[in-house]
Amino acid sequence: MERLKSGCVLWLEGLKEACCLHRVVILCLRSNSLLLRTGQCFLLNGFIFLGSIFVLNSVVIPALWWILPDQCSHLVSHQLCTLAGTFKFYSFLRLALIQLFYVLWFYPLYVFSIVLSTIWYNDIAKYGYAAMGRSKFTVDKVSSQNNAPATQDAYQAKKPSGLGGVMIGIGEQVYSILLLSVFFLEVYATGFIPYIGKGLNFVLLSWMYAYYCFEYKWNFNEVALDRRLDYFESYWPFFAGFGSPCVLAIFFFSPLVSYGIMAILFPLFVLTATGSEAEQEISFEKYKWRAAGVERLPIFYVANNVSINLFNKPMRVELHTTRLQNSSAEGVLLAVLRLLPSTFCIDYAEFG
Repeated sequence: MERLKSGCVLWLEGLKEACCLHRVVILCLRSNSLLLRTGQCFLLNGFIFLGSIFVLNSVVIPALWWILPDQCSHLVSHQLCTLAGTFKFYSFLRLALIQLFYVLWFYPLYVFSIVLSTIWYNDIAKYGYAAMGRSKFTVDKVSSQNNAPATQDAYQAKKPSGLGGVMIGIGEQVYSILLLSVFFLEVYATGFIPYIGKGLNFVLLSWMYAYYCFEYKWNFNEVALDRRLDYFESYWPFFAGFGSPCVLAIFFFSPLVSYGIMAILFPLFVLTATGSEAEQEISFEKYKWRAAGVERLPIFYVANNVSINLFNKPMRVELHTTRLQNSSAEGVLLAVLRLLPSTFCIDYAEFG
């Protein structure tokens, strides 16, 4: 019972943090660049994308049904009712025009929105981070804690300098994309499980969006991938609560409408996560939560193992012997590439 109570407290803490949207207003007032990018997101995804869906459903489709009806009573000339193929032709033409609208407008706009929004999200996170006046994780309270070194190490791990550090950074990004792609497929597959699929899908989506929101801040703070995954899985109730409002807003709509709503809300939650310090407050009380029964949950266990196998199989670097002898940089590159998977992949066995 105590374990359930502690989990609910953390979940509510995450939910409360996600709903602190007043931080968005504060950050936008501090940065004109942030206000501009956020406004552009609203304009593209809200006014243009969702507005196009509204126009299609409210104007275009009703107009097509009026021009190309499926009942004789709606025809201006009742002589057309005597033609056997009239309504079949109208139905085919109506469907073809709607699909043409999707092909020529919606799908290109959808792709354009994804590409442009992805760039803008990074800008929004960067401007929001700058507006907070941070260059690293806020650790003001750490100095007063007995476990300060362990807590700070949990956030950051020193990377090698030079080419080795650059290659590890690139490898982390590649592996992170692969890991989250596999996790997304896992989330998608759970939706087809009978009875419990929808509920499980909701929880996994909450974790996925919460991770995306906090990942921007962690990237700017140069938190190692294995550290951020370990931290995320250690405080899984908090992140489940943080992602819940984001998923709830899109869970009951069609895919296109869900995307439009998410594209508007996501930068707001990114800024909320950027301005949040609650996850650090929780980490300072790590032992209290562990004592209360909140244990680490291997959320990314399946995605991690699949990603390791996918990452290792194609990783075959073949460099000519003479070039290796003449180029120390290529030797370092080869060594780093061989060490990448063991550098930032989580070993779940140690938590067994």
